[in-house]
Amino acid sequence: MRGILFDKDGTLLDFEATWTPVLKRLALQAAGGDPDRAARLLDEGGLDAKTGKVRAGSVIGAGTNALIVELWHPDLSGAELAQAIVDMDRAALEHGSQHSVPIPGALDALATLSARGIVMGVATNDGTAAARAALAATGMAAHLPHVFGYDSVTRSKPAPDMVLAFAREAGIAPADVAVVGDNPHDMEMARAAGATAIGVTSGNSSADDLAPLADVVLPSVAALPEWLDANAT
Repeated sequence: MRGILFDKDGTLLDFEATWTPVLKRLALQAAGGDPDRAARLLDEGGLDAKTGKVRAGSVIGAGTNALIVELWHPDLSGAELAQAIVDMDRAALEHGSQHSVPIPGALDALATLSARGIVMGVATNDGTAAARAALAATGMAAHLPHVFGYDSVTRSKPAPDMVLAFAREAGIAPADVAVVGDNPHDMEMARAAGATAIGVTSGNSSADDLAPLADVVLPSVAALPEWLDANAT
């Protein structure tokens, strides 16, 4: 294993702590200020009002900003739809650059792995610029030079495009890459690219959700260096 490609939200960042505030604000805007309609939009997107958690595999949990906009603004098309997507990407960038909350132990794990000479990157269905801003704000960017958002490849997760792009940039084979993520889409992306699939339960998927597709399931990225030590060959 020469390279590790991390998902961002739910893997490196606490999904709900980071994104729930801005999602509620954007849903209220999409609902024209109607709080009941905004609540319905959030529920349709995958945010469970009772638990405060995002459902695994939902549009919010696994989709792109473009898919959220299309869900919340079904009346838009053409230039208006494109502008709404740009606006959501901008809102994510501004919010993430100021309010991103790391998963406990994630930064230390990245520092440990970086010191071992492992090349690392991020694959996210967020926009590339927003991802870079969030990583910079949390101090993770120094360890993650390769960042791929949904707008940097032809096909977003679960297609293999981000893994293949990372392998090309890093100068390694896809088979030498491990994908670490909290969503089945991450595991499917890894499988499609011929990479190792490592699931983590720090996001919105359970071990039962991930196990059928993952080579191993860990509680969080904080456990990754120790697992690699135990499984070194």
